[in-house]
Amino acid sequence: MQILSRVGMQDRADHKPGELSGGERQRVAIARALVTDPSLVLMDEPTGNLDQTTAATILALMDELAKESACAFVIVTHDISLAGHQDRMMKLDGGKLVQQP
Repeated sequence: MQILSRVGMQDRADHKPGELSGGERQRVAIARALVTDPSLVLMDEPTGNLDQTTAATILALMDELAKESACAFVIVTHDISLAGHQDRMMKLDGGKLVQQP
């Protein structure tokens, strides 16, 4: 419940997935990933199916969680604006991982 509260989902804890919006489902997914207090969370297109406002909310939440915990997020995305917002950006170029400026 503490983690659900942290992602703003404590009031929806008894709801089934089909009763949640896309943004709410994404916040629950983040809570599930964080419940074991990991040092690393891998995310594949975490804002891919969300509207711009909800995506910004999820991005702010991830930033906040990364700063407050010892957890690092590795995000795979095609969204250049999301990638550019991160501390470090890498690009897969011809099968090689290349750091971006």
